[in-house]
Amino acid sequence: MGFMFGKTKAKNKKEGAVGEILAVNFLKKNKYKILQTNYKNVVGEIDIVAQKKKLLVFVEVKRRMTLEYGRPVEAVNLRKQNKIKKVAELFLIENDLRYADCRFDVIEILDEEVFHIENAF
Repeated sequence: MGFMFGKTKAKNKKEGAVGEILAVNFLKKNKYKILQTNYKNVVGEIDIVAQKKKLLVFVEVKRRMTLEYGRPVEAVNLRKQNKIKKVAELFLIENDLRYADCRFDVIEILDEEVFHIENAF
């Protein structure tokens, strides 16, 4: 774990929770059914598991207040993507959904503006 300059871990967690609420509201407004938020298993966590028609959508939410450290979506690097895929795989097994059609999206929130990147990885 690296050093945190200017922000506390608690403040980051609070901003993340606000981001997830904005993302859930955005998805609901766009006809997604929210199946689960903050799904956790032994591998890790997925912010939102949603469904649109017969498609399961695993959503990573990233929020930043400024572009000082780049766009929020840039934080979802290859390592993070691979971890999310492993968490999703276990979710599918646990819920007997091995053959479900799936997609991995990122919702990035810059301040209060929501951008939905479908099929992000």
